[in-house]
Amino acid sequence: VQLVESGGGSVQSGDSLRLSCAASGFTFTHDSMSWVRQAPGKGLEWVASITSDGTKTYSKSVEGRFTISRDNGRNTVALQMDSLKPEDTALYRCTNGGTTTWRRGAWGQGTQVTVSS
Repeated sequence: VQLVESGGGSVQSGDSLRLSCAASGFTFTHDSMSWVRQAPGKGLEWVASITSDGTKTYSKSVEGRFTISRDNGRNTVALQMDSLKPEDTALYRCTNGGTTTWRRGAWGQGTQVTVSS
């Protein structure tokens, strides 16, 4: 299994970023996919998940600002992040798991998002 994230960067508060995760080595269409993040000095925080049929779930901290999506033809999952806040600063990683199984999935290396005020 290989997961490769991209799209991170340094932005100002209120800006947008779009993260992407390219997946390979497993049957992408069968798996739920999730984004998680880890802020400096803090533990892993689940951000959002999307099931194989497209059902989306978000953490309360990002609901209404972030949108998860997937392209089953390209084996990719994306995270559109709008109205970014400094507290969104973290390393963002994708995993092939859902809301209750994300900890057991495979992991990418992550992409850094830094939001300054």
